[in-house]
Amino acid sequence: MCRLFGLHAGSRPVRATFWLLDAPDSLSEQSRREPDGAGIGSFDLDGGARVSKRPLAAWEDHAFAREARQLLSTTFLAHVRYASTGAHTMVNTHPFEQDGRLFAHNGAFHGLDRLDARLAELGVAELVQGQTDSERLFALITAESRKAGGNVAEGIVRAVGWVAAELPVLALNIIMTTSTDLWALRYPATHPLYILERDPEAEPAPAAPLDARSHRIHSRSTELSAVRSVLFATEPMNHNPGWRPLSPGELVHVGPDLAVTCAFPFPDQPAHPLTLADLEPSAAASQMS
Repeated sequence: MCRLFGLHAGSRPVRATFWLLDAPDSLSEQSRREPDGAGIGSFDLDGGARVSKRPLAAWEDHAFAREARQLLSTTFLAHVRYASTGAHTMVNTHPFEQDGRLFAHNGAFHGLDRLDARLAELGVAELVQGQTDSERLFALITAESRKAGGNVAEGIVRAVGWVAAELPVLALNIIMTTSTDLWALRYPATHPLYILERDPEAEPAPAAPLDARSHRIHSRSTELSAVRSVLFATEPMNHNPGWRPLSPGELVHVGPDLAVTCAFPFPDQPAHPLTLADLEPSAAASQMS
């Protein structure tokens, strides 16, 4: 199953090294189970999107480690891929960029021919450069956000609502970022997605430095230890008891001031739910924990 990671640190650029490389269950460690590619998305000081990705597992990618230690950003989006749709190529590796936003997806759905027709109808077919269902879903969100005058939340609701009503769906877990905002969705209950609202002032003193101790590592993130942040991940990445699973259908927005708002704009189940038994064996394998 692909792994998602999102981080919002408010207005202060930080490094995400701890979570990407050093946490007990860092994204690099998770990539040992997800072999088909890894990418990191971030934003420069002027708000311009930056994406570094390769069709190579993060744990064996020296560039991933270098960038995880060096990149500064107010928000981060990272993904490790276990492919279900599309070849193991750069163009199919997450995250994707459209209209200055970054996007990654965990899940699967069918009916790509119908979605392609919908994208052509909306005039955004050219946004899709690869073969993945994920990039197509992103293009639909982009199109609907444009129609909504740039309202990204409304774009997500319209796009995911259309897919949930019209196409066979296994899972549509997503994270999308700009330099100032982050959106995350778990839909439906198929795959987990967790949130951690981290406030150093409210945590016991030993937890604040983000120390990670195991038989493998003892590391520390000094930049994140003293600042508030909100994180999303496919699974809890350390032993902080504040991790909680998003409820099925929960759409979360994190604003520039780290205010977290939650909504439940979708039906409990898609109109045409898929199960693992409905997928090809290789695709089904990619969706297992």
